[in-house]
Amino acid sequence: MDHKNLGEALPRLVARIVKSYQSDPRTQHIDREYLPSRRVIIEICDLLLELTYPGYIGRRGLTQHNISFHVGERLPRLWELLADEIYQCLCHEYEAGDRRPATRAESQPPNRDQAAALASQFVEKIPAVREMLALDVQAAYDGDPAATGTAEVILAYPAILAITIYRYAHELYQMNVPLMPRIMTEHAHQLTGIDIHPGARIGKSFFIDHGTGVVIGETTDIGDNVKLYQGVTLGALSFPKDERGRLIRGYKRHPTVGNNVTIYANAIVLGGETRLGDGCVVGGSVFLTRSIDPGHQVSITPPVLRVRSPEGQNVDVSPEAPTA
Repeated sequence: MDHKNLGEALPRLVARIVKSYQSDPRTQHIDREYLPSRRVIIEICDLLLELTYPGYIGRRGLTQHNISFHVGERLPRLWELLADEIYQCLCHEYEAGDRRPATRAESQPPNRDQAAALASQFVEKIPAVREMLALDVQAAYDGDPAATGTAEVILAYPAILAITIYRYAHELYQMNVPLMPRIMTEHAHQLTGIDIHPGARIGKSFFIDHGTGVVIGETTDIGDNVKLYQGVTLGALSFPKDERGRLIRGYKRHPTVGNNVTIYANAIVLGGETRLGDGCVVGGSVFLTRSIDPGHQVSITPPVLRVRSPEGQNVDVSPEAPTA
């Protein structure tokens, strides 16, 4: 279609597209006032990273003489953005009536004082979250012999980026702020390939080695000193539905992982009743839907490898056996 033909067809195309908006409200936000900004929430993530890892992320050349000025400059900006985005999220939920339509008429609409109080409550948590993240950084260094120091871990490891944003998003999730925590962790997911739902509960000294393809579901519980490798899924086994065929939400769907557990690459652990006891080791590519007692190891039977020689002979060998 050339420019002339487009001009002639424009009124008809506009009418068709607008009609499609009117016929299906699920994919449009028209005649509604409130909506969080993904762009601003990403800026909030960036400010949190800068405040969490001063000197490593954001402004360089920080000293004991200017660090207070630096924090005093960044923190009000963070609070201002938080207060406005929390307000937008609360109002969007109220306006849409998505979660509790039956009680919406009885509830009071959100106000800016409520959002400001939540923003203040959140920034008060930054020192405690930083303490947790310091343990995560140390766990990454201790758990990876390729790491040359904690600076490399902070600057280069995708897991630290994903875990950092998750830990802050989790605080907002705990405060019942809608939408924003998920936007934060999905931003980290896009950057790192690591998908951690903000509702998951994760203990101290958590490390994800390599990280790509890791999925941690909303109701997952993870203890202290846990290490995951790439491709691990901590997911739901099934999704029960109500009498109208709708998914039942809000119940325990994902596994519980004890302390000092290691789960190797591409293992899949599913189900809300599945528990991995303290000290368990789950081998690579294991598919697990049952609980494992503390201290046990789980592995799959190694496959038989078929090696073909240059002369065309096939030799079956186990992975542990030499091929020569």
